[in-house]
Amino acid sequence: MTSSSSPSQDAKRLAHAYPEGLRADALMEEDVAWSHEIDGERDGDQFDRSERAALRRVVGLSTELEDVTEVEYRQLRLERVVLVGVWTTGTAQDADNSLAELAALAETAGALVLDGVIQRRDKPDAATYIGSGKAAELRDIVLETGADTVICDGELSPGQLIQLEDVVKVKVIDRTALILDIFAQHAKSREGKAQVALAQMQYMLPRLRGWGQSLSRQMGGGRGGLATRGPGETKIETDRRRIREKMAKMRREIADMKTGREIKRQERRRNKVPSVAIAGYTNAGKSSLLNRLTGAGVLVENALFATLDPTVRRAETPSGRLYTLADTVGFVRHLPHHLVEAFRSTMEEVGDSDLILHVVDGSHPVPEEQLAAVREVIRDVGATDVPEIVVINKADAADPLVLQRLLRVEKRAIAVSARTGQGIAELLALIDDELPRPSVEIEALVPYTHGKLVARAHTEGEVISEEHTAEGTLLKVRVHEELAADLAPYTPVSAG
Repeated sequence: MTSSSSPSQDAKRLAHAYPEGLRADALMEEDVAWSHEIDGERDGDQFDRSERAALRRVVGLSTELEDVTEVEYRQLRLERVVLVGVWTTGTAQDADNSLAELAALAETAGALVLDGVIQRRDKPDAATYIGSGKAAELRDIVLETGADTVICDGELSPGQLIQLEDVVKVKVIDRTALILDIFAQHAKSREGKAQVALAQMQYMLPRLRGWGQSLSRQMGGGRGGLATRGPGETKIETDRRRIREKMAKMRREIADMKTGREIKRQERRRNKVPSVAIAGYTNAGKSSLLNRLTGAGVLVENALFATLDPTVRRAETPSGRLYTLADTVGFVRHLPHHLVEAFRSTMEEVGDSDLILHVVDGSHPVPEEQLAAVREVIRDVGATDVPEIVVINKADAADPLVLQRLLRVEKRAIAVSARTGQGIAELLALIDDELPRPSVEIEALVPYTHGKLVARAHTEGEVISEEHTAEGTLLKVRVHEELAADLAPYTPVSAG
């Protein structure tokens, strides 16, 4: 193979080939001139100067979709996760159900579940949650599957989190962090975002970690001298102090929002409007039931914690009595105590209601566990004295034997389907029977000039009979004491 000629040899050839006046132009055009003797043995195609300087399109790298409708289905890169559970109590089926629920939570958060493992132990290991040997085996599973995250089915202490990460060499999160992430994605209202932020900061505070300069000390502590005497505080201590300050500010904001909601509740109480709260396990169909009963148009999705912000809608019983229907945040097993504390003001809707519709997924393999988990949270918010109706939703997809078992065990239960409308009429009649009724029954002849009293009787009380006479409207109603006092002057003498 012949070697390429040097630049000095090329210049000599040009000196003989061109006259003196044209030599400079020839040198300038050397890049674009081509000769078989000089360029014939060069590798690849040769381009003009303008072509070499131009942008060159590389074929086959574009990810543009041919059909624009496919944009709706394009997904971002999902985190690839491995699930880990510790089985301490209950049956093997209970442990599998708990891990299946963790998988549903992970998918809701936007992760791709690759594998799941469970270890049988008396209690979680204090160091690495699953023990050092099993942690090494978990590391092999992570390498084999190519996962980048490990999710533990429990709440890890800061020490467990750090030591397990040191073994598996990928990010490790627990069930609490996963639920907080879902809440952060789904919170839409100002109050919901504030409550989620407060819960996240409560969770983050004891788990702050620092690397490098994050552990260095801040110069300070003197009277502003040259190097400010004293060691000062470390960067991580500064971060903790700032988080505490933000948490205090967030609690004040949530308390202010609570005041506004309390004013609305007091207005409803003043008007003697009964309230019904829908509570239940996440993805049991609470929002679907609210839409079916009131036409609220709340988001309905087959996902955990699809709706977080409480929704209050006006509804009417078959007999014409008005009441409010409130959709609350969904519950889940081992609901993080940070969330229970942060959402306590929202959950007060359950405690202040006159009736609870406890919605349970009838198609779930073990609906009794859902009932127990929700009732535990209801006890935490102090709503154990409120009457409860168990609404077994998704009856169209449930096992008939499971429905029979639930209807037999629960004293006040009804099977419905919010999707098909099955049992909704019976549920409305049951709500009408269970709602508290006005305490005073009265008969009054209201003059036509006082029509507002008749309207109040319809909105605030229960009209038993109504007759229009020459003197006025003859009402037989059941009302509260305040309205009974207003109607007393129009009570016929015969009724006294």
